[in-house]
Amino acid sequence: MDGAIQTLFDQAQHIVFMTGAGVSTASGIPDFRSANGLYTKNKNAEYYLSHRYFMSDPEGFYRFCKDNLYFPDAKPNVIHEKQAAFTQADRATVITQNIDGLYEKAHTKHLINFHGTLERVYCEKCHQTVPVADYLKSRIHEADGGSLRPDIVLYDEAIPEVALSQSLAALQAADLVVIVGTSMKVYPFAGLLNYANSGAKILAVNQEPLSLPGDFSMVTGDAVEFFNELQVK
Repeated sequence: MDGAIQTLFDQAQHIVFMTGAGVSTASGIPDFRSANGLYTKNKNAEYYLSHRYFMSDPEGFYRFCKDNLYFPDAKPNVIHEKQAAFTQADRATVITQNIDGLYEKAHTKHLINFHGTLERVYCEKCHQTVPVADYLKSRIHEADGGSLRPDIVLYDEAIPEVALSQSLAALQAADLVVIVGTSMKVYPFAGLLNYANSGAKILAVNQEPLSLPGDFSMVTGDAVEFFNELQVK
């Protein structure tokens, strides 16, 4: 670990981690857009994860989610755990595109699920929540026959206002923004960076170099190695 980078973290009091699918690949969850990603292997994946498809073929949507999105045996890795430790010290907020629930399992204190979470399932008819285990057995709500769905943002749906407002507030208070495991090409998530505190330092940790607006530091390499070495003081 570069001493200057460790010092960045040691001195920061309002860190924002902006994270994507690359954080969870070390936990055995495939990403979306790489060579082995879900969208690469299945050219219709975006349609299958759209609100339009959910409405037109709820059974097909259910099968696709169940077969491709749920990994009940996955556990948080060192990236989740170190970021969670910063949040538990009230020094960081995580804004994640991930929907896999691993940040919750890592006991992340200040967490914004920008695209929702698979860990919350609700009935479209009565809006009551049900355990994920029930959903994995049936897509029909036993109480009223309504369609169950995970609380994730589908294509054709807007980002919830509360996620947007909380993200903007966190970024405007940030003194360090750390981008991890994301290409920063998916909007509106990528556009959040434009609203960061102008005095905040920007650091990116990713397997591939990123192109970002403004000044930033790039660490090209394995985020697992980076967070293994990073100390939470």
